[in-house]
Amino acid sequence: MSKYTWNEIGINELLSNKLEANGIMEPTEVQAETIPILLGGSDVSARSQTGTGKTLAYLLPLLQRLNAHSNAVQGVVLAPTQELAMQIVRVAEAYGEPLNIRVQQLIGGAALKRQVEKLKLRPQLVIGTPGRIHELLKLRKLKLSEVTSVVIDEADQVFQLGSTKEVEAILFAMGRERQIAFFSATYPEQMARFEGRWMKDPTRIQITPEHRVSETVENFYLVSDKRDKTDTARRLIRLLNPKSALLFLNDTDNIANWESKLSYEGFTVETLYGDADKQRRAATLARFREGRCQLLLATDVAARGLDIEGLPLVVQLDPAADADHYVHRAGRTGRMGRPGTVVSIVTPQELFIMEKFRKQLGIDLAERTMFRGKLLTGEELREATRPFALRHEAKQGGRDSNAVAVPKRPIEGNKPEHAAGGEASKERTSSAPQTPQPKAKLAQPKAKPAQPKAAVKAERKREGKNKGAPKWLKAKRETEKEQ
Repeated sequence: MSKYTWNEIGINELLSNKLEANGIMEPTEVQAETIPILLGGSDVSARSQTGTGKTLAYLLPLLQRLNAHSNAVQGVVLAPTQELAMQIVRVAEAYGEPLNIRVQQLIGGAALKRQVEKLKLRPQLVIGTPGRIHELLKLRKLKLSEVTSVVIDEADQVFQLGSTKEVEAILFAMGRERQIAFFSATYPEQMARFEGRWMKDPTRIQITPEHRVSETVENFYLVSDKRDKTDTARRLIRLLNPKSALLFLNDTDNIANWESKLSYEGFTVETLYGDADKQRRAATLARFREGRCQLLLATDVAARGLDIEGLPLVVQLDPAADADHYVHRAGRTGRMGRPGTVVSIVTPQELFIMEKFRKQLGIDLAERTMFRGKLLTGEELREATRPFALRHEAKQGGRDSNAVAVPKRPIEGNKPEHAAGGEASKERTSSAPQTPQPKAKLAQPKAKPAQPKAAVKAERKREGKNKGAPKWLKAKRETEKEQ
């Protein structure tokens, strides 16, 4: 948190009262840095790690600058995914209410006709995905000529998803005197090109770039063969037992397979596809947020910018494509200073990726092993698997080395009978004379007299003949033998 109050950075009383009513007493660092600049009308390119309050950093000054008495669209917020756009809409509606600002969502997957009808309510702020807003522009159902402020949230992802032409068409539809703000957790090279093309002397704000992943997040990885990843994930989730967990995959084609396997293990699982319709995705997220399902399987695109309050665990079933994707995945947990855990399950061939992320992001990313219901470091595992006697000696330490050696007491049966002097001889002389007892000898079996070889052969021959013979014949032969 910063050392400033909401009023000191320019937020009016209506909004500051609403913030305090929601338990947000003072601005975060990125909010304190960006809000005064945005209120002044300058362009901003802000980079801050996920979960630091970027949404309020651009929404509060945007809402405050809008004219509630005008029926024209004055502000636009672009987001890469439907889920992120809907999250922004919910926040904008909550803080726009005391200012009488009307907000409209324009996202793909929703009914186009219904959105056109709602535009007749004359919203001052529209929030949506580039594809749907561009579609409404082409149909001439949306006018942006009076827009004074535009914000691109998760700007790096918006441009990487191939929305560049659509974003440029939207910007061309606005007046020249509009303010532009880019917000993102990462800063790829192409961001600089777009800043130079669309912004006027932008103010660049970077908040703690050396800690791109929140310091409250614990990062580690497990090593598993590819065919054993399902079992490893099952054991991990059983061990940690989180109330909810977000599981990342790189390939959409594998989501259905993972869903069936984890469901078979008894987990409640939902999936978030990038190409699923709006109603299904909204219902899936609602069940996950309400705790009706424990696990949510998603890809980077589908889960980009998701804000799931209090999410304790992120599991990367496939390693992130690069360090930036790791940052965005890890940013789903540990938001606003809360604790969180990020676990990557990698094959032995993927270990070099973990080392690369450790160096690039400057995080403590070490291997752990599941052993007897615990997650152990390499040193803890070696200690746990040492023989008991060695562990016991290590615990005793110097105490055993300083102890006086005590000779073992000889077994009485092994005492020498002729020992003279010492305590043993004193005890024998002082006590009453005892009759020496002979040592007990083990009973030896009585040896059978050896038989000549001819007799042995004859005996075996008789036994062979008796095999299978009737009882009367066996009895007759026995009688002949005795005679």
